[in-house]
Amino acid sequence: MSAASWRRGFTPKTLTVLRDGYRLADLRADAVAGLTVAIVALPLAMALAIASGTTPEKGLHTAIIAGFLISLLGGSKVQIGGPTAAFIPVVFAIIQKEGYGGLILCTLLAGLMLIAAGLLRLGTLMKYMPQPVVTGFTAGIAVSIFSSQVKDALGLRMGQVPADFLPRWQAYAEHLGSAQPAAIALTVLGLVAILGLRRWRPAWPGFLIALLLCTLAAAGAALPVETIGSKFGGLPSALPSFDFPHIPFERTRELLPSAFTIAFLAGVESLLSAVVADGMTGGRHRSNMELVAQGVANSASALFGGLPATGAIARTATNIRAGGRTPFAGMLHAAFLLLFMLLLAPLMGYVPLAGLAAILLIVAWNISEVEAFRHTLSAPKGDRLVLLSTFLLTVFFDLTVAIEVGVVMAAFVFMFRMAEAVEIQGSADGDEDADEDRGADPTQRERLPAGVEAFQISGPLFFGAANRLDDLLDQFRTPPRVFILRMRLVPVIDASGMHALEALLERCQRRGIVLIVSGLQAQPRRVFAQMRLHPRHGMLHIVPGYDAALSLAQALLAGTATEDAPS
Repeated sequence: MSAASWRRGFTPKTLTVLRDGYRLADLRADAVAGLTVAIVALPLAMALAIASGTTPEKGLHTAIIAGFLISLLGGSKVQIGGPTAAFIPVVFAIIQKEGYGGLILCTLLAGLMLIAAGLLRLGTLMKYMPQPVVTGFTAGIAVSIFSSQVKDALGLRMGQVPADFLPRWQAYAEHLGSAQPAAIALTVLGLVAILGLRRWRPAWPGFLIALLLCTLAAAGAALPVETIGSKFGGLPSALPSFDFPHIPFERTRELLPSAFTIAFLAGVESLLSAVVADGMTGGRHRSNMELVAQGVANSASALFGGLPATGAIARTATNIRAGGRTPFAGMLHAAFLLLFMLLLAPLMGYVPLAGLAAILLIVAWNISEVEAFRHTLSAPKGDRLVLLSTFLLTVFFDLTVAIEVGVVMAAFVFMFRMAEAVEIQGSADGDEDADEDRGADPTQRERLPAGVEAFQISGPLFFGAANRLDDLLDQFRTPPRVFILRMRLVPVIDASGMHALEALLERCQRRGIVLIVSGLQAQPRRVFAQMRLHPRHGMLHIVPGYDAALSLAQALLAGTATEDAPS
């Protein structure tokens, strides 16, 4: 990779915009878009923070700090960053088990992982994440978010909500009699307002309007419901400050899986959001620079007492539809959020938690991907198994384990399918010789001299299919004197495949059978050289094609083969 290409891949889009020229018209468009996104992000950031088990200002600080840095340093022109619903289950679980200091450490570690992933140019690998895994844990996250909002949506009078799914619903059932009609009414009002505006006035900021209606109803009628002020004591009207709480560094190894989950979610969601943005704008993001920006933003958010952050698909789409052209729209969105927090902090104490719960119930439905889930259920059995396993583990067990198990299961499904696709055909099967025949040769069996057998391998010879070579020699009643292994249709071979070939060669040597390998492609030829599997006098010959293999076999049977076989 040239230095110029490396610089292009790791140049923030902000610098590209400034180099190309930033005009007053661009600033006006970005300011309008930034204000629009800030209006959408204001209630959402508070709701996400509360659902994650922390205070609402943490969500605002995250949207301000991380959102600014993601836009400033990112590899997408129109990406909007901040806290997202995908983090709710994992953040809630970390805070419950490890405290807020544990979350800070996990977020810092995740930031470092993302920076390293970007510098190692792993951004392009994110697109290989199996879709059943993504759909399964996304649907599981949606169920977890819905489950976390039942207490505030119904106004249940209970203590801390359990982190695990089944104990949580057991606690809800025990306290169902304490539900407050006022809280239920506000939740219904918020849902109706959001859905109604989405249907008849989709351009209006539905979340903010619904929250205003719920707040006015609760304050105007003096409803006995829990509010931000009554639960958290209101929001501080001050700039985010550097906050470094006690961090259990001695538990770094124990917290690595949770940190990896945060890094994984941040990386996948940010790059997915960037791809969606590219489709809407016709642009092209720089995936590795985007990962570096996500890492810096998460590290900074942690150091200022914030939450994990990533690119937000809904807010990014809102930015594009509002006319955002450059990363300055995202930076202005962060500036407007800071202004709102400084000016409106005293009023935010009147916001009812039931209104925020209504917003998150809609968010849960939005990210559930019901149609994608239903569609994947019609896929082959292996994909269905991966989907359901990831979904159930996400809901009932742990998101980290769900991702790990889902990816491993998807890999095994892929390997099984690839192994099934590999064919090993005998010489009598009428197989096709790609280097000399256009079609099958019906006289192929007749062309083999007595004492010679031939098999052809079709497909990649990797560890999932390597054991198919184990019983090749056992298929003959009388062992042949010469065995031709045709590999013209093997595009790739790995170490396990080479081990299987070496084991086949050893069995041939023990039985006095000469092995001829024909038609090696470029990659298998390189692997043969790297792993030092060279022609061996009298026992292993490597020839370019099937005709050469037949000629050599006849010479070996006649005793006229030369000392050095063609290779």
